[in-house]
Amino acid sequence: MAPSEDTKQNALTVTLGTRKSQLAMVQTYQVQAALQKLYPTYHFPILPMSTTGDKVLDVALSKIGEKSLFTKELEVALSDRKVDLVVHSLKDLPTTLPEGMLLGAVMERENPHDAVCFNEKYKDYTLDKLPEGSVIGTSSVRRIAQLKRRFPHLEFKDVRGNLNTRLAKLDANDSPYAGIVLAVAGLTRINQGHRISQVLDPSLSLHAVSQGALGVECRLDDTNIIKLLEPLNHYETRIRCMGERSLMRTLEGGCSVPIGVNTRFEGRILHLRGLVASVDGTQVAEDDAEIEIPADSKEAEQCAEQLGIMVAQKLLDQGARQILDQIQH
Repeated sequence: MAPSEDTKQNALTVTLGTRKSQLAMVQTYQVQAALQKLYPTYHFPILPMSTTGDKVLDVALSKIGEKSLFTKELEVALSDRKVDLVVHSLKDLPTTLPEGMLLGAVMERENPHDAVCFNEKYKDYTLDKLPEGSVIGTSSVRRIAQLKRRFPHLEFKDVRGNLNTRLAKLDANDSPYAGIVLAVAGLTRINQGHRISQVLDPSLSLHAVSQGALGVECRLDDTNIIKLLEPLNHYETRIRCMGERSLMRTLEGGCSVPIGVNTRFEGRILHLRGLVASVDGTQVAEDDAEIEIPADSKEAEQCAEQLGIMVAQKLLDQGARQILDQIQH
């Protein structure tokens, strides 16, 4: 539903906030184009910003101790009305939003799985075929926890920076990495999908909560922007991500703890699998559940959130709290 004629007279400019990285900008251009197509008389300028996660590159994400690494500065600008909405990789957005904020839209998801890009000398390999002691680069404790469990012959080393920086570190003549693990969605969006050597099946690596989806955050009191964003929502993606985010919220986890998920629809049945693992992969809580999703969109979100709580409770019953406490202290 488009804003009213009165609104159009007063709000022809809608400013989009985003991080400065290439991937963040590409994603924001995608949202900008979708909005421009829906509302051709509007102007949608973009305001890029740096976040804590962009500035602190010499410390592992899990050790910075901040849940809003890639969102806080953007949300301050939104609260201060410097921007009207903010585009996020939904996996970076904490599951509990600041007071007065709303997830206005969840756009259609790209492939949510993890992928490995190999150094040229290992281009024909898969993880299980790499020589003993080969180094895999990733800054994600979720990926390390799962892959250590499946591939104990490999070593893992932190690698930070934007996607192109990480690929350059992989390709360097003196690179210590046999391969690096990245999200399929990010590589696809910056036209580096050809670098993918191996897509990791959920049996090897459950993906991050909301990985591959774009979230658009706005102010709860900004009814015009909420209406503006409504057509951007992709129903199935939103419902799946609501379930995944509910699981993480129940576990009180952030984007830098080893929580993995996988969701799928079969007809109206939503399946959710969740995992919590210790960083060394030796302690694992993993379980799943399913629920029938009603046609009504509000009830559908509530059911998806209920499913997230159900799976989280199963993981807690298996000792997930103790695993997370060990990581966070």
